[in-house]
Amino acid sequence: MNSTCSSPEDYFFAGNRCLASGDAQGAEECFRHALALNPDFPEVLANLGFVKEQAGELSEAESFYRSSIELAPNGVQVILNLAAMLFDGKRFVEAEALYGQALRAEPDSPAAWSNYGVLLACLKRENEAENCYRKALSLDSGYLKARFNLAYILLRQGRLAEGWSCLEARDWYTRLESVLHFPRWRGEPLSGKSILIGCEVGHGDMIQFCRYAMLLKERGAEKISLLCHPSLVCLFRSLSAVDEVLSIGEELPETRWDFWTPPLSLPLYCQTRLETIPVSIPYLAADPERMARWLPLLPSVGLRVGLVWKGNPKFENDADRSLPALDTLSPLAAVAGVALVSLQKGPGEDEARNPPDGFSVLPLGEGFDDFADTAAVISGLDLVISVDTAVAHLAGAMGKPCWVLLPDYRADWRWLVDRDDSPWYPEVVRLFRQPSGGGWEPVVASVVEALRQWKHEPG
Repeated sequence: MNSTCSSPEDYFFAGNRCLASGDAQGAEECFRHALALNPDFPEVLANLGFVKEQAGELSEAESFYRSSIELAPNGVQVILNLAAMLFDGKRFVEAEALYGQALRAEPDSPAAWSNYGVLLACLKRENEAENCYRKALSLDSGYLKARFNLAYILLRQGRLAEGWSCLEARDWYTRLESVLHFPRWRGEPLSGKSILIGCEVGHGDMIQFCRYAMLLKERGAEKISLLCHPSLVCLFRSLSAVDEVLSIGEELPETRWDFWTPPLSLPLYCQTRLETIPVSIPYLAADPERMARWLPLLPSVGLRVGLVWKGNPKFENDADRSLPALDTLSPLAAVAGVALVSLQKGPGEDEARNPPDGFSVLPLGEGFDDFADTAAVISGLDLVISVDTAVAHLAGAMGKPCWVLLPDYRADWRWLVDRDDSPWYPEVVRLFRQPSGGGWEPVVASVVEALRQWKHEPG
């Protein structure tokens, strides 16, 4: 605590300095001292709301935000903060009312229009959402968040030309750019050139878009290097068009390549449309040595079906895309002649070791060292059933039949809208979507029926 503080304003600014330095506890103490001296200080209330929200104390955060808004009803940023918090809690009606309040207070706010668009998009009011994003961009053509948000609408709808262009508004390559001191590829001729395909955060993104290496090779690239997560290095060595696979843990030379590119930029500069998605499948294969280790462990009889029911809990929509528990899939155990194998790595391993009564599943995932192990097991399966996570993309890239279970709320753009197939993995991936309003029970029932039909088992 700064002993020189004597006024509410002093404590307010001291609290802001604490916030900037990452001292949340010190910031809260300063803000509470400021309130003790002036209980009607809207900026202090707003900042306390922010501190509490970051700490996960959402009820207190809401109370502070609302008190601030009551004192300063035109404080747009505070209104947007509260609206976003309520939206995250799926309190959609209240959030929408707050966005309306923000837009009445500041109708020329690009942030308000863009944030409102995100809410509308998640409620599947996509035309309204698109109008919001375009309004934000009409107010500020350089407002990248609105352009990025618009990309998701366009890509979901298969409007790829503008969608890929808008996706370039993403800004998460700062760290990579700091160590790559050569030009980013933007469609220049590649004949005789070398190019480094950089790393995306998501393993699924890497698996889906590494296919573009073959298109770069067709354009004449002499050498293609691929930078990826350590857990993907062995798997990606099976890519025929890639000359070198590097791990993000390695030190990179500063000027070794002519160009570098993020994987997610490749569809733009390769002018990908729905009808021109590169679908030379399989483009990934299992390592023979890993197969020799894993295949003898698989069930010797029955239809061998791999299961993945949870993704990375840090993913923004994981609560909706992941199943709450393995027992959600219990009806699969009642299908005769099916041998279930757990591919679950990390969250869910404990459930695979101790499945619900009557649910027989072979827990192999806990023994995987990397995705090459996962690929080896998949190579010996007949089918993979997975939530929307990297394993679904791996099965698709290997040409292994894969049934993907999708949430109704915020299903990812790459699965498009109202389709039960995927142009990214044609005749390989089948989509099972939740009905409007959500719920996994009807999805699992559809999967059970599909399994029975596949085995020609009477219902």
